[in-house]
Amino acid sequence: MKQKNLLTWAISAIVYLGLVIGGYTVYASLDSNSDHTDTRSEADSHGKKETNTKQAHNDDHTSGKDSGHSNHGAPSESEVVTNVKYEEGLISVDLKDKDQNSPELEISHEKIMHLIIVSADLKDYYHLHPEEKGNDVYTLKFDLPENSYKMFVDIKPKKLSYQIRPIELHVGKGHSEHEENSLKADTNLSKTINGKTVELTTTELGINKDVTLTFDTKGITPEPYLGALGHVVILDEMGEKFVHVHPASEEKTLFETKFDKPGIYKVWGEFKFGGKVNSYPFIIEVK
Repeated sequence: MKQKNLLTWAISAIVYLGLVIGGYTVYASLDSNSDHTDTRSEADSHGKKETNTKQAHNDDHTSGKDSGHSNHGAPSESEVVTNVKYEEGLISVDLKDKDQNSPELEISHEKIMHLIIVSADLKDYYHLHPEEKGNDVYTLKFDLPENSYKMFVDIKPKKLSYQIRPIELHVGKGHSEHEENSLKADTNLSKTINGKTVELTTTELGINKDVTLTFDTKGITPEPYLGALGHVVILDEMGEKFVHVHPASEEKTLFETKFDKPGIYKVWGEFKFGGKVNSYPFIIEVK
């Protein structure tokens, strides 16, 4: 009887111990699963945080880029207003920013300012360089014949956007109205000025294409002029769209540009020979 009771007690103890161990095992398993789920949740959460941080970085980068672009200005905007006067042989150029202050300018091709003056019929062409005389006004003594002109102030303001626009100027009487030009494309793209011949050849003149303008100086290397072998200014037939092009090479007189509209354009190639700058005019048609 005594042995039977001991056996019963032993079996009960074993069963009880088994229940305890089994319960603990189930609890541990549930707790382990819970920890694993939390860890994965943290990983997912961390992954989302990394993605959001990366996206935020990209947004900041894009915003910074757009902001920088805004600081430099869109092509149709200008943060500098130009005013040009001509009195008794004196050209005066006044510049003002939006706060009516004189903007600080950077030197571009050895000059603080390039002033391009073209007669209304696009026949007369002048490339001048007014200088600041201490009163925030840029001036130059220059005699302009009586005529109607369009003036282009080519400058590089620091930290301000600037878009070159034509400024009309009338010198003398009877030149208050601009007439439409009826330019025709040149059939001969070879010009001789002061005994120096320059011939223009171009790649296909199409819109929104990279166009190369090559000026053959007939074996004579031009002298350095304003830090380059030459300069090219292009105007559309109405004298509204202005393009100032610099050489694409330091050793060759070739220039690269684009045309965004078809039409007739006048091109002036400026080259220096024997200490004198010659302006070679060409009329081309972009189709």
